[in-house]
Amino acid sequence: MAHSFLFKESASQTAGPYVHIGCTPNFVGISGVYAEDPGQKMLSNRTKGERIRIRGRVFDGANDIVKDGLIEIWQADAEGLYNSPDETRGAPDPEFAGWGRQPTDLETGHFAFDTIKPGCVPVSDGRMQAPHISFWIVARGINIGLSTRLYFADEPEANSADPVLASIADPTRRETLIAAREGDSYLFDIHLQGAQETVFFDV
Repeated sequence: MAHSFLFKESASQTAGPYVHIGCTPNFVGISGVYAEDPGQKMLSNRTKGERIRIRGRVFDGANDIVKDGLIEIWQADAEGLYNSPDETRGAPDPEFAGWGRQPTDLETGHFAFDTIKPGCVPVSDGRMQAPHISFWIVARGINIGLSTRLYFADEPEANSADPVLASIADPTRRETLIAAREGDSYLFDIHLQGAQETVFFDV
């Protein structure tokens, strides 16, 4: 005899404080889980490429600083190759993780990643993308992690030809993805809502 079952969707929940307990336990004072929180270091002293720092903050719709966020980044190495089993174009730099995770500072809301400037990566039809870094953001009040990209202000020619940036019709919206250079750092503030809302991608 066949049976039919009716399942109701579980209520959605935001990340809350538990994302830090599970992902960055040392950051919130929980020792003994990891010697070092995963994603804290992306480089070694043998990593190839130009070393840079990405700095920024996350703001909510009221333009208040989000102090309990968690950010992950993914990127290619200096030659445009990913540290991934799916990478078939060549051998990526074994001294570069290609992935990082940082919480926002509980007092100031700042985040920072020490990494390298990535090389160009093609899309499926062979067109080259400008150097970029993919971001994923979670925080209290966010049901599903938000995905965006950082592009570099000192790569204007590559940016102008980038197919993903070109898909954003409004040039003022494209500017929300461009990080300005300051010394050896790139400044990238993320706005979750409001007049300066960062472009997010459905990936």
